[in-house]
Amino acid sequence: MLGLHYLLSRRPFSRRLLMAIIYANLTTSVLGARYSQLTLAEQLGNHFTHFLELTGAFSLVALGVSVTLCIRRLRVLRSLESAGLRGEPERFGQALLEVLGLADFAFVSTLVLWLLTSVFVNLGLWASGVSMSFSLALRFGWPGLLFGPLSALLTYCLVTLRARRVTLEMCSLGLTSELAISVSPRRSEIRLRLVIFTAIVVVMPAVLIWDVFSSLAERAYDQVLAETSPSRQAELAELLRTEALLSGGALCVLVFGVALAAAYLGGTLLGRPMRQLGEEAHRIAEGDLSRPSIIPAEDEVWAVSAAFSTMRAHLASVLAQLRRAGTRIGSTTEEIISTSARYEAGAAEQASSLDETSATTEELARSARQIAENAGSVAEIAHKTLAAAKGGQACAESFLETMNRMRHDNQAIAAAVARLNKRVQQIGKIVELINGVADKSDLLALNAELEGTKAGEVGQGFSLVAAEMRRLAENVIESTKEIEGLIEEVQDASGAAVMATEGGVRATETGTTLAQQVSESLRQIVELAGRTSDAVRAISLATQQQQGGTDLLAEAMADILRITQQSHNATKQVISANGDLSSLARDLRGVVERFQIDPPAPGSNG
Repeated sequence: MLGLHYLLSRRPFSRRLLMAIIYANLTTSVLGARYSQLTLAEQLGNHFTHFLELTGAFSLVALGVSVTLCIRRLRVLRSLESAGLRGEPERFGQALLEVLGLADFAFVSTLVLWLLTSVFVNLGLWASGVSMSFSLALRFGWPGLLFGPLSALLTYCLVTLRARRVTLEMCSLGLTSELAISVSPRRSEIRLRLVIFTAIVVVMPAVLIWDVFSSLAERAYDQVLAETSPSRQAELAELLRTEALLSGGALCVLVFGVALAAAYLGGTLLGRPMRQLGEEAHRIAEGDLSRPSIIPAEDEVWAVSAAFSTMRAHLASVLAQLRRAGTRIGSTTEEIISTSARYEAGAAEQASSLDETSATTEELARSARQIAENAGSVAEIAHKTLAAAKGGQACAESFLETMNRMRHDNQAIAAAVARLNKRVQQIGKIVELINGVADKSDLLALNAELEGTKAGEVGQGFSLVAAEMRRLAENVIESTKEIEGLIEEVQDASGAAVMATEGGVRATETGTTLAQQVSESLRQIVELAGRTSDAVRAISLATQQQQGGTDLLAEAMADILRITQQSHNATKQVISANGDLSSLARDLRGVVERFQIDPPAPGSNG
């Protein structure tokens, strides 16, 4: 009931698969019934009708069980059909596994159920009171042993062909080729399947024909022996021969037809994928990759088909990439050519500029060497200047000490001149006193001479003495006058000396102050000269380093100039190579455009 209800529902995929099982089993069941009629009707006698009833009933039950088991194996497919064949690709992959495994399961279940049907039919006959030996029970189970493998083979072929069609339709509904290839089993059983296939197709018809004609011949022999009249035996033998040819020959023809149909289906199972692979290979050779699809098959043929589909997908991807790459290479090459042309002009200008820069750098290097030499000379001069400044500072300090001593000496001289002036003044006072005494002595001598003159001869000697005293007084007065003149000169000279000494003291103090300033200035000069010497040494060292850096810069500029010239030459080669690359890109586009990757429009032909 479940299988019947399921078949009556709208199940486009599973219904198609299950109907293949029903068609195969019904076909072989009809042939089995005819075979049983030809070979077992006489042995069963009145029980033959019961045998057919049991066989039909058990066959229908077995068919129902087989269909039900197959339905239970299609759970994911049934859920997809209930959802309107809409779902995730992974669900379609699981449904594909169920579809691909259904043929093997149907083969095994059909074969087992046919054998079980034969067993149950024998049990039914035995329960109905038919006495059977082991050989007779084996004889009654012979239809199941003969037609079970044929039915299983026919079921396998039909289910496999319809499973392939279902696979293709599932690919159009959302199952990708990559997923179908990844989930499908890849077994190496084609040799075993061919052996089983050949054994069933070849051995079963031969055994069946032998059994049918053996049974008919044995029956005819018994019937002929039952007749006593030779003429009647001849007529009966002719009649039985004709009947055997008509009935047995027809059955054999039908069995051979079913076997040939199974052989045809088996050949189709092997040949159709190979033919489709050949067509796909031919279409790919002609450049048509626009219809990516898988070619359903089994076992080693499926491995070849999967590898072929994968190769076609990879080839389509590679060609698409090549097409895009060819386009990008073409456009990029054109841009590179134009850019290389501009770069070539820029490189030429850069080479010219670098040539001038290299010459300037060499000149700068020469100037740096001269600066380094001059810096060395300046450092030496700064060192000498520092030494001279230190010597000047020492002389200035000695001069300052001398000026200090001169100031002290001038001060001592000024004090001595002041004391001398005081003594001269004292001498002047003494001279004035002497001069006053001389005047008084002259006056007394004059008075004494007058008195002597008055005394006459008595006073003549006194007069002479008075005259001499007067001359002496006059000489003393004259001497005192000369001394006064000298004293005045000494006083004048002492005043001048005092004034000169005071001026010398002031000049000495001024000189001392200036000497102190000179000494301080020289000390600062020595300090600055030391700093200058250090700075000049640093400048000299930096100049020497700058000279080395300038030499390296000149070498680097020469290398850059050489590299730029090489780059200029390489740019010319790149332009030439880009021209070749552009030509190759055009050739590549021409080759790739031979292949049609995108699927054609729905309304287009081909």
